[in-house]
Amino acid sequence: MDFAESYLQDVRELAAYYKRLADDAIAQVDDAGFFALPGDGENSIALVVKHMAGNLRSRWTDFLTTDGEKPDRLRDAEFEVEGADTREALLAAWERGWSTFLGTLSALTPEDLGRTVLIRGEPYGVTRAVNRGVAHACYHVGQIVLLARHYAGPQWRTLSIPRGQSATFDAEAARYGHR
Repeated sequence: MDFAESYLQDVRELAAYYKRLADDAIAQVDDAGFFALPGDGENSIALVVKHMAGNLRSRWTDFLTTDGEKPDRLRDAEFEVEGADTREALLAAWERGWSTFLGTLSALTPEDLGRTVLIRGEPYGVTRAVNRGVAHACYHVGQIVLLARHYAGPQWRTLSIPRGQSATFDAEAARYGHR
């Protein structure tokens, strides 16, 4: 496998992993935790979900042929909860945004990596735009996980190796030849 195909495979898997991580974190909070604002001027999980849904839809719809900042995107509104912003509606938009993102990543070819796209009128090489998009998603997934962990409290189920279990995990991995 050449570098370009390996890169595309890696970013596809990484994006899908971080979506699963966020989904698993979100599933652990009730509606109160989902909409809770940690402080004045700060974002709830709901607002991060709403922002990511808008960003992913805008950036990844017709990625190679249109500017990533679509004229119908209202970015500032992504940081306000409105009457229609139920958990179900926000998660449906989240799913559509991620579907667009993951679908676009799946459709990219090694040849596409040499192309240029626009984001807010600024030219980006496709590789740079992909890296930017994946990094942006990972940044916000980290916020979601942190907030979900906080609001889930003692009911939290870890999403990775539990504290104090690294040695057990490493021994198990070595047993199966993964280390």
